[in-house]
Amino acid sequence: MSAARSFRVTVYASSSERIDPAFSAVAEDLGRRIAGQGWDLVWGGGRFGLMGAVSRGARAAGGRTIGVILQGFVDKNVHCDRAHELSTVADMRARKRGLDESGDAFVALPGGLGTMEELLEVLSFRQLGLHQKPIVVLDALGYWQPLLRMLEQGFAGGFIQPHFRGIYSVAADPAAAIAQILAAKPARPLPRDERGGGTA
Repeated sequence: MSAARSFRVTVYASSSERIDPAFSAVAEDLGRRIAGQGWDLVWGGGRFGLMGAVSRGARAAGGRTIGVILQGFVDKNVHCDRAHELSTVADMRARKRGLDESGDAFVALPGGLGTMEELLEVLSFRQLGLHQKPIVVLDALGYWQPLLRMLEQGFAGGFIQPHFRGIYSVAADPAAAIAQILAAKPARPLPRDERGGGTA
């Protein structure tokens, strides 16, 4: 993290308005807690679903919000026009790169295919040693349990090396997510294993 700017947390989240409002309450709480730490929120720039909720929570608590969004989504008027910064990009690869590179830590709220892809990609990059940033899976209302069981199956079957368990943590609520980011220690380089399973 550069000393010239605040610590930034990238949050991946659903853009759907069709989900249980209880998830929105969790997202707003996370946004407020990020701002309460004096951190900036980096998110996908949308104003709907959990994306909108987390950014509203951050702004309500006086936090700074930084969005990265497709120009096509701006053209469809689904972007947040209250973001302190809003970077528009041409394609999803550039959007994901912007979200990844802007954050000093990552939190995955519940979400659909896009959120799942973003979470798995940032986990893969951490596994490969491309970054050493904390990753928190915020398992609100047990949403991520099926994916977490799939990861456990990967560990049990030897598809994922056991020492990669430390590349992410799981939080039941926003308070725990913030605590885990605060407690994260600088990561050590992971050992190389010629048998594979994700080693760089």
